[in-house]
Amino acid sequence: MRILTESQENLLKDERRLLGDLQTLLARFHASDEDLATIRESLIQLDEFFLLVVVGEFNAGKSAFINALLGQPVLKEGVTPTTTQVNILRYGKQVTRQILDAHLHEVTAPVALLKDLSIVDTPGTNAIVREHEVITSRFVPRADLVLFLTSADRPFTESERAFLEKIRDWGKKVVVVINKVDILQNKADLEQIRDFVAENARALLGIAPEIFPVSARMALQAKQGEPQLWESSGFEALEAFIRETLDEEERLRLKFANPLGVGLHLTERYGDIVRARLDLLRDDFATLEDVEQQLEMYRADMERDFQFRMSDIENILYEMERRGDEYFAETLRLGRLFDLLDKERIRGEFERKVVGDVPRQVQERVNELVDWIVEADLRQWQAVTEHLAERRRQHAERIVGDVGTFQYDRERLIERVGRRSEDVVAQYDREYEAAQLAEQAQNAVAAMAALEVGAVGLGALITAIATTAAADVTGILLAGTVAALGLFVIPARRRKAQKELSEKLENLRTDLAQALRTPFEQEMRRSVQRINEAIAPYTRFVRSEREKLDEVQAELDRLREGLERLRAALQADTAEKS
Repeated sequence: MRILTESQENLLKDERRLLGDLQTLLARFHASDEDLATIRESLIQLDEFFLLVVVGEFNAGKSAFINALLGQPVLKEGVTPTTTQVNILRYGKQVTRQILDAHLHEVTAPVALLKDLSIVDTPGTNAIVREHEVITSRFVPRADLVLFLTSADRPFTESERAFLEKIRDWGKKVVVVINKVDILQNKADLEQIRDFVAENARALLGIAPEIFPVSARMALQAKQGEPQLWESSGFEALEAFIRETLDEEERLRLKFANPLGVGLHLTERYGDIVRARLDLLRDDFATLEDVEQQLEMYRADMERDFQFRMSDIENILYEMERRGDEYFAETLRLGRLFDLLDKERIRGEFERKVVGDVPRQVQERVNELVDWIVEADLRQWQAVTEHLAERRRQHAERIVGDVGTFQYDRERLIERVGRRSEDVVAQYDREYEAAQLAEQAQNAVAAMAALEVGAVGLGALITAIATTAAADVTGILLAGTVAALGLFVIPARRRKAQKELSEKLENLRTDLAQALRTPFEQEMRRSVQRINEAIAPYTRFVRSEREKLDEVQAELDRLREGLERLRAALQADTAEKS
């Protein structure tokens, strides 16, 4: 007895495969327990495409009846209770028994009928304990057909009545089978028993069920080599009814369509969740791009402003050079011959007229530059902190699906990054940072000029560099040589002094610019690196989640298309049959 056609078998195979893939995907995606249970139930529906549940007293001959349906003695028979647990019979390449739990066994057998349906063999209604009843209640509500077996020698016992009431409450289609009719003497006895069963069943169920008198013993013998017993067994009518009932067009369509509907619903539901998460991640990428753009603008603005501030310092030195040229032009001439012989006087005038306030001005500009670097670094951290804080405020109530750890991980990372940036801002010691940068600049200039200035500061360093240009100007002319050499020596000395001052100040400008640029660039790199390190967990999460979600979305699209193709094929198959 086969129920499904070859095309229906192929549909069933494809539907099992697609729903199995969907179950795996949802488990990997950390779907809700409820949705995982739903897809699991749908797969069970397909594994037990049709479910036949057999109930009755232990001595009604349920095991013999099932063996007759299968055409071979798969279940053990006996006069004492042999079924103390629920047995579910499924197709397998060989006869096996697997204990699923203490009260549930799975039996497989290479019987063609089991490819289309699964049979549930329940304990006798007069031997059911609470555990059996609970397990039985898992199968009866899913049954496509309940075969209620009663025995011709003891029809409709009290335990059978009680159990039939439970089946009635589940609202399942019930077929009553009167077994062992071969023990009856005549047709009158059979009709009497049939009428008795029909009357009681109608009273309990509210409707008159189909009733089939059979002999399971004769049916099995007929299938195993005694075909003359087949007609007398009564199985022909019963099997035809089972086949026609299960193969009824609407029932068959629903058996295929219900799991398909579940699968399509879940692909749409989780497709929406994935799309919403991707939308949220696009916002996260925008946040990261904003931070990156801020850092780029930060670097560009700092570079531009650094050049402007260095120009201010260089202009101070250029102005000093101009005053030096004027001083040497005014001082190194014959009219001031005797003044040139006073070395300390010339040095003092040079420091007063040329050097003047330059060391203080340069020191102030350098201090301003250092303070500016430190303040800019702090402001950049504050900008990142505020940006992330705003991000948290905007999406504090935005929940994308109530499953998995996506939202928790994402919010936790944003919170952690924001908290880290807040800690950096809170612990930022401006005075310490500024002092460090200033000391680096001063030491770098001193090293380049090969001077030891210790703790006297950048101003003293500039004075020392500049005044060496005047050191050789004094004490170079003797009274005895003035008449012969004055006209030649003094202009040459003036040009030399101007050149030396220009070279020294050019070197000072170069050294000072390099000395300040080095810590400036180091501080820029350090600041950007610290920000990037702070947001790295968030960045990695966003990138890995997008990659994972893209894969999930592609797989959901594939499964949805496959399920929709199956639904179209099912509709076409139904249309052909009608």
